[in-house]
Amino acid sequence: MIKINCIGYPRIGPKRELKVVLEKYWKGEASEKELLDSAHTLKKDNWQTQKDNGVDIICSNDFSFYDQVLDTICLVGAIPDRYKSKENLISFKTYFAMARGSQTKELDVSALEMTKWFDTNYHYLVPEFAKNQNFKLSSDKPFKEFEEAQKLGFKTKPIILGPLTFLLLGKTEENFEQISLLNKLLPVYEQILSKLNKIGAEWIQIDEPILVKNQNTKVISLIKDTLNKLKKYAGSSKILLATYFEKLDKEVENEIINSDVDGIHFDLVRGNINNLNAIKDKVISLGIVDGRNIWKSDLNKKISEIKNLKSNIKDIWISSSCSLLHTPYNLELENKVPKEIKKWLSFSKQKLIELNNIKIALNESSAVNIKYLEQNASDVKDRQQSKLIHSQKVKERIDTITSKILNRKSSYAKRAELQRNIFKLPLFPTTTIGSFPQTSDVRNARAKFKKNELTETQYESFLKEKTIDAIKKQEEIDIDVLVHGEFERNDMVEYFGEQLSGFTFTSSGWVQSYGSRCVKPPIIFGDVSRPKPMTVFWSKFAQEHTKKIMKGMLTGPITILQWSFVRDDQPRKDTALQIAFAIRDEVEDLEKNKIVMIQIDEPALREGLPLKKSDWKNYLNWAVEAFKISAAVVKDETQIHTHMCYAEFEDIIDAIAALDADVISIETSRSRMELLTTFEKFKYPNEIGPGVYDIHSPRVPSSDEMKELIIKASKLIDKNKIWVNPDCGLKTRAWPETLSALKTMVKAAKELRSS
Repeated sequence: MIKINCIGYPRIGPKRELKVVLEKYWKGEASEKELLDSAHTLKKDNWQTQKDNGVDIICSNDFSFYDQVLDTICLVGAIPDRYKSKENLISFKTYFAMARGSQTKELDVSALEMTKWFDTNYHYLVPEFAKNQNFKLSSDKPFKEFEEAQKLGFKTKPIILGPLTFLLLGKTEENFEQISLLNKLLPVYEQILSKLNKIGAEWIQIDEPILVKNQNTKVISLIKDTLNKLKKYAGSSKILLATYFEKLDKEVENEIINSDVDGIHFDLVRGNINNLNAIKDKVISLGIVDGRNIWKSDLNKKISEIKNLKSNIKDIWISSSCSLLHTPYNLELENKVPKEIKKWLSFSKQKLIELNNIKIALNESSAVNIKYLEQNASDVKDRQQSKLIHSQKVKERIDTITSKILNRKSSYAKRAELQRNIFKLPLFPTTTIGSFPQTSDVRNARAKFKKNELTETQYESFLKEKTIDAIKKQEEIDIDVLVHGEFERNDMVEYFGEQLSGFTFTSSGWVQSYGSRCVKPPIIFGDVSRPKPMTVFWSKFAQEHTKKIMKGMLTGPITILQWSFVRDDQPRKDTALQIAFAIRDEVEDLEKNKIVMIQIDEPALREGLPLKKSDWKNYLNWAVEAFKISAAVVKDETQIHTHMCYAEFEDIIDAIAALDADVISIETSRSRMELLTTFEKFKYPNEIGPGVYDIHSPRVPSSDEMKELIIKASKLIDKNKIWVNPDCGLKTRAWPETLSALKTMVKAAKELRSS
């Protein structure tokens, strides 16, 4: 009998209930009990949803108050010394200090570094390891959640992040390999697994997604022995080893197959199984429904594919390709997507329904829902044949790409000299990344406008007031290059997608980005073009209200691609190039309207990097091409900026240089300028704005802290090429801390100029 295995479910709540209670808790408006009660309700609802929709192996410990890697840091007691934790069980105080930083008399400390979870738009907190690192069991979360489910009548499979992934995703400040800590870490995993066994876990899922990446011989040599130890620790409990996001290399797959684990989960949406015949007595979990996109599965095709595999596998489970954390909750809540497109979609709950219908059909049950399968086939065919999707004019534009379209007129050196003479900026020029706080009055006004409670004239008048106020605040602080604040924008991708053809949007398609931060990714369903200017009005309006330089702010084609649910009926490259031409048209119009600095943000450039190195070159070639199409339309006098965050740049520094942006701003504050060493070694020729403070934390660093970082940057990069800015946009911050931090930033820059 084929069973359904859930390997992870969303945790923010269908209506972002977790976000609401978390933010109240951080403000002191909700108690710890209210936070725990809300979490209990969300978990109970998730377990019930899985049970109601045919899931046989329901999961627990996939819930998190912030991030599953942070949960593992607490579980194994890998708390950096600066958080001064002496607790046997990690408290919320320490937990959220690591997540968000702390600025109290007792604890003034920055947050852990944050970066992207593989090639997704989810962020995780980066573990920090020292040579003398010690580990100890410091959290009871997986045990409590298992027992919590038990009391409600749900038999669950706890999910634990594996030791190899946990170590290899971490960082060290000393010169040693994280994997050398494995033997110190495994005794804690022995405690975890043996305790789960004692409280009755039949199955335990060990997530080791790091294994889909290319591994060196040392790591490969450790896989089998590590898995065998985990199986031994679990006693009579069975171990499911879960990998996802890519296929496994043959050598790695062989080590897993030949280990003692009881089951293996494969991502069959992005990968395959190299040696199916070698798998004899293990359960095989087949990730056949896409856990990262929202398109309806072709169920008849899936059923046929599994029938072909069935004879070779003794015990089959079916599942989503990866955790459903990356897809929205429930399409039934959706009321914004046009009907003709909505029938092509499938959210997390619908993916469980798809799996249930596949299971019933494969088990040849009399309960097969013929009407459901027929409707699915009709919807899949309708999407393939829809006239909404294709534009010959857009497709033909891709064929016009030439070196003239791709390249600026002059070299950076010539442009830089020309721009210096025009702009006459001081040493360490100050600016911000783009957005300013989206306070409750901004959000309320937007909501009222959408409900027709404000007229377009009233809403525009409100936005003008907010923009002028932001300009005055920046002028008072004496920031050198201003931004207009982006009060008219809901999200840096959604705002543009709403004005581009080929996009549609959801009312309830929320997914977690990190902590309480949730996003509604646009859906790219068809060919993309720009019907009319998107940002010119507000950039021009803002420039008319200041004598200082006002940057035009755009989101780049790769970030729009990466942060959307992308059509899967053509190569991603083609979609990226279509978006690039749309942004190019906007850049050209901004320049025509006397905007002399234009920032094209590409924070997701590295995020899109394939997990297999063999695929890197092809991706980077078309990603760079897309950016250059967007930017190269301007004259030499116009300065092109770009922004990137959460990126390990060493692997892609050649591609970053190939973008040929005049100025790049990057996230470096959490790593304390570590990332700049790559730019130093490479001798990066253009200008750089390394972030001097972390905007994801409410903590405001001192002027001395910022100066220290600028000085550190100056030792690595020519000081004449350094800009001073926060490490990201300020949308999620409050005005008091924003103004305090920016005043401190400008003060630091001015003091260093004078010295």
